[in-house]
Amino acid sequence: MKLPLRAYWTLLSRHIRPQRARFILLTFLLLGSIALQVVNPQFMRAFIDTALTPQVGGTSLLVFALAFIGIAIVQQVVSVGVTYLGESVAWTATNALRAELAWHCLNLDMSFHNQHTPGELIERIDGDITQMANFFSQFVITLLGNALLMFGILAALFREDWRSGLAFTAFTLLTVGVLASMRDIAVRHFKARRQAEADLSGFLEEQLSGSEDVRSNGAVEFSLREVLRLQRVIFGHDKKAHQKNFIVGEVVPGALLMIGTILSVALGYWLYTAGQITLGTVYLFIHYVNLLETPIWALSRQLENFQTIGACVERLTELRAQTSQVKDGSSAVITSGPLPLHFNEVNFAYADAPQDLVLRDLTFALAPGQVLGLLGRTGSGKTTLTRLIFRMFDPTSGSIRVDGADLRTHTLQALRQRVALVTQEVQLFRASLRDNLTFFDASIHDDQIYHALRELGLTDWLHSLPKGLDTEISSGARSLSAGEAQLLAFTRIFLRDPGLIILDEASSRLDPATEQRLEKALDRLLAGRTAIIIAHRLNTVHRADSILILDEGRICEQGQRTALASDPHSHFYSLLQTGLEEVLV
Repeated sequence: MKLPLRAYWTLLSRHIRPQRARFILLTFLLLGSIALQVVNPQFMRAFIDTALTPQVGGTSLLVFALAFIGIAIVQQVVSVGVTYLGESVAWTATNALRAELAWHCLNLDMSFHNQHTPGELIERIDGDITQMANFFSQFVITLLGNALLMFGILAALFREDWRSGLAFTAFTLLTVGVLASMRDIAVRHFKARRQAEADLSGFLEEQLSGSEDVRSNGAVEFSLREVLRLQRVIFGHDKKAHQKNFIVGEVVPGALLMIGTILSVALGYWLYTAGQITLGTVYLFIHYVNLLETPIWALSRQLENFQTIGACVERLTELRAQTSQVKDGSSAVITSGPLPLHFNEVNFAYADAPQDLVLRDLTFALAPGQVLGLLGRTGSGKTTLTRLIFRMFDPTSGSIRVDGADLRTHTLQALRQRVALVTQEVQLFRASLRDNLTFFDASIHDDQIYHALRELGLTDWLHSLPKGLDTEISSGARSLSAGEAQLLAFTRIFLRDPGLIILDEASSRLDPATEQRLEKALDRLLAGRTAIIIAHRLNTVHRADSILILDEGRICEQGQRTALASDPHSHFYSLLQTGLEEVLV
């Protein structure tokens, strides 16, 4: 995929526009620095010609020398300002782009996230964008500035002698044309390297997150071999990319500049011996040609950067082009209180296997305030059913209605505010207990948190923590036990006050004593709310009003729990007799 230059400009302008004032100041400073570079050699030429004129006194020499030194100092100060502002603009722009892409990825549906590991996405959102810092700070300005520097030098050469101006204009056009023709020579290799780095990041993320299983199953050697293989792939692409870059950044510019130096010496010697120019002007020729090295080398360096930038822009453009199959609705209002739920002939298949239905002809209704016990063997579609309610996916056919309206009419934010999920894996963040309970929502006051904990009967638990709400929690499962993590999850939900709660095997990993501790909190949590309880254990469905049993994506039985439990011909009755854990796991 070869992007037009317009794609680069669109990306640049979008994130530079909010800080246009600093960008304009940066432009003026950079152009001022270029002007000083063009003007300063004139003072040195004047110094040389004056020194070779016997009748001129030392005062003029001192003035020219001080002017040369003063301008050089000012130029250095301006360069510091350019560097500072450039870095500031770059970090502001790249951070804005990181936030934009992170938001974009978080709003893509689960089919996208099933195909891309967190490590790969981190490498794209952070790694690729870090490579583009120079692009946002000085890429365009440097190209423009050095183009103006070339123009200024050529204008000054024409002013001294039209023949020198013409010769060096032809040389400059040849140089720029050759370098511009090599703009994309290494882009595909840099792109392949970035993708290989993303693959390595994704693999490391998977291996580190499952380090206990890797070690306990003797797979450490495999992991190390795979890391080595992925690094070899990165090295192969990196080698090819730098070989191409060496040609663009070193060989070609070096050869061209050698030609330019020979041209300046030969032209200066010819004109000086012909009496057409002074010795100071010969110095000026050589100095300006040497000064031409600055924009030429800058152009070659920017072309080197362009190889990396091009690869990153292509990958980021591909990422931004990803669209969610789940489209946001328009209705932002869902009524308060317990929510009704209705599935009507719902079928679902994943996009990569549309012929394999995971859910088939699901039709059932859940009245406001009712609790549904959802049972079925592993792989029967229980978790997929709940993901459809959250609109992680949309049904292949059929409809799901919440609060009397199709899910697709509600905005995702409104829906996910009124529907809550508790799983057996509670996500903890490296932050205080307060931030973990509120998901970093500063609008939730401590009084609301204390009220929620009292309502759930968790005040004693809070007092058992060393610093109360200020207790620092570590990510993962190191800070809290499984039971305490579930208590935290219950409090999170209570603070949101949803109308529909889904408990996805929330107590499957708890011992009986801990589970008993959660019973009171769970009863209070479910009071006045509609709920779906996915269960593998008998005692977690005793509070259900109705039962729905899935088998290979179909409803094999549904009805009132008490009626099914007393019917010896029902499947639920058989499960109760044989033991729910043995049959369903």
